[in-house]
Amino acid sequence: MEKNGNNHKLRVCVATCNRADYSKLAPIMFGIKAEPQFFELDVVVLGSHLIDDYGNTYRMIEQDDFDIHTRLHTIVRGEDEAAMVESVGLALVKLPDVLNRLKPDIMIVHGDRFDALALATSAALMNIRILHIEGGEVSGTIDDSIRHAITKLAHYHVCCTRSAEQHLIAMCEDHDRILLAGCPSYDKLLSAKNKDYMSIISMWLGEDVKTRDYIVALQHPVTTDIKHSIKMFELTLDALISFNKRTLVLFPNVDAGSKEMVRVMRKKGIEHHPNFRAVKHVPFDQFIQLVAHAGCMIGNSSCGVREVGAFGTPVINLGTRQTGRETGENVLHVRDADTQDKILHALQLQFGKQYPCSKIYGDGNAVPRILKFLKSIDLKEPLQKKFCFPPVKDNISQDIDHILETQSALAVDLGGTNLRVAIVSMKGEIVKKYTQLNPKTYEDRLALILKMCVEAASEAVNVNCRILGVGISTGGRVNPREGIVLHSTKLIQEWSSVDLRTPISDALHLPVWVDNDGNCAALAERKFGHGKGVENFVTLITGTGIGGGIVHQHELIHGSSFCAAELGHIVVSLDGPECLCGSQGCIEAYASGIALQREAKKLHDDDLLLVEGMSVKEEEIVSAAHLIQAAKLGNTKAESILRTAGTALGLGVVNILHTVNPSLVILSGVLANHYVNAVKDVINRQALSSVKTVDVVVSNLADPALLGAASLVLDYTTRRIY
Repeated sequence: MEKNGNNHKLRVCVATCNRADYSKLAPIMFGIKAEPQFFELDVVVLGSHLIDDYGNTYRMIEQDDFDIHTRLHTIVRGEDEAAMVESVGLALVKLPDVLNRLKPDIMIVHGDRFDALALATSAALMNIRILHIEGGEVSGTIDDSIRHAITKLAHYHVCCTRSAEQHLIAMCEDHDRILLAGCPSYDKLLSAKNKDYMSIISMWLGEDVKTRDYIVALQHPVTTDIKHSIKMFELTLDALISFNKRTLVLFPNVDAGSKEMVRVMRKKGIEHHPNFRAVKHVPFDQFIQLVAHAGCMIGNSSCGVREVGAFGTPVINLGTRQTGRETGENVLHVRDADTQDKILHALQLQFGKQYPCSKIYGDGNAVPRILKFLKSIDLKEPLQKKFCFPPVKDNISQDIDHILETQSALAVDLGGTNLRVAIVSMKGEIVKKYTQLNPKTYEDRLALILKMCVEAASEAVNVNCRILGVGISTGGRVNPREGIVLHSTKLIQEWSSVDLRTPISDALHLPVWVDNDGNCAALAERKFGHGKGVENFVTLITGTGIGGGIVHQHELIHGSSFCAAELGHIVVSLDGPECLCGSQGCIEAYASGIALQREAKKLHDDDLLLVEGMSVKEEEIVSAAHLIQAAKLGNTKAESILRTAGTALGLGVVNILHTVNPSLVILSGVLANHYVNAVKDVINRQALSSVKTVDVVVSNLADPALLGAASLVLDYTTRRIY
């Protein structure tokens, strides 16, 4: 004891709640008792140990010649969720008096049971050091949460596997206070003598039973899904009856749902069935021999995935109660034990096999390591435990304006020519932008989107931006609820029935929103532009194509089949030019960049485009810009084409005014300035007097597609109603 600086024996309180935790604690208790020069041992017994229906298992503690200092009746009967809570409360009421009398230096707590949570809570609040056995493991049900809660309360940790040790470190526990010892029960398992195992088998299963020709069944309720676990137990019993092998069935533990499981046993006559032996408890030494020589073990007990591996006995693990546990190759998992045939098939696969012995959970030397660890505890060290948090980059500022400024979105704009990705701040500032040519094939396009998004997300850290999600603006018809491009324009090839949300969300672990580019332009105006605070307005994009979005009562309209606001395909002439959509006389066929380019090329082919002051190089492609330049320089034919285009667009706007009656029309895109006056003239000539007062303005947003994609994220990351 000189090593730890203590000048008295270490007073250790071991509290045991049930038969399962005693099998882990007993080897430690024997080790402590064997070294009276170093330790004083106090044993507290509570929980199901003291209940007749669960075997009065406190008697095995007495048979092991331990003096029980205190017996606490803490179980409130009822075997439901409320009874579990009340049992924890009852234990919390009774334990302080016991701990005040004992005044232990350290309390040893095992595992993940609700009783253990009461023990750890009491000890922590009464400034008693806690040594937690089997922390860091992962399994299913509420036990996981309880185990990790006890870890946070405990000062010292004894874990069984390397993975459990790493989990504890990841949970910010002090590495110096973690001991990788292995499971204490393995000290007994790996040294168990089996010379008298036949008498044990005969006693519990009958004299006519041979080794490897019987089954051990141990199934507990799953407290987070009691109804399903009862059904699963019923299916298990049906499968065992059909399998027709001698079976030792142990009663379930005291968790919520156990009473219903016992009712199922009795309903099926298990206690009187010639093939079954139903028992409340088997002493651990004898239980070891029974599972070591069984043809199979079935159920959802941690014993099946932990201790039984030491013997290579086949195990069928049912349901989710042990999900996440490390197991040997002897364990066959039946996660969805939802049919009798599935469980029966598992029995047929596993029964009678012999697997290699597994030492995942221990090498038989856990107790010596634990005793050495106990002796090293210095009671003069501060009681207040410290957590080893990973280093965190200091915040530049804690000012609320700064925090809001750094909240950002990744915006993606899928244009007919370019693919652009940008980091956009909450205020609409484009912090960083990346541009590449949009690939022609689906695979190349998706790969490039992922690559650019990953690069931008990495760069966001360097520019102090916290990315809230990814917004994608794309041409075509989009289902924004599912993030799917239903079908696109001819400008973006191989872009139909494309799920954009899933691959990008999986790659970046961020929420992803997708919408049509016209809708995104309207969202950009609503958040950053002329539409801010306006209840009803319409945005028209005048670019390569014609698109738009309608905002009604502050909300974007998508329509029943996500086809609302296809404003470019409003028909303004029955015999007009052919549109890319296959129809004739659409606004887009007159006023889009593609339409103007088509007309410019016709003029150029007829030598009617160029006027004094302009030229087109031989390798240069004639574009809408040349048509606009020619009109400015006095080319009357170019002027006429632009006037017709503006009139077509104006007629489309009049149709919109008569349909949805917005208070504002916003023209966006590279051609907006060329069309705004023409649109106003058509409204004055053609519209009803009640809508002639509508404002028609040109967008002042530099990049509405990217800003709209960003607003998908920035508007909806907290609202979740989009």
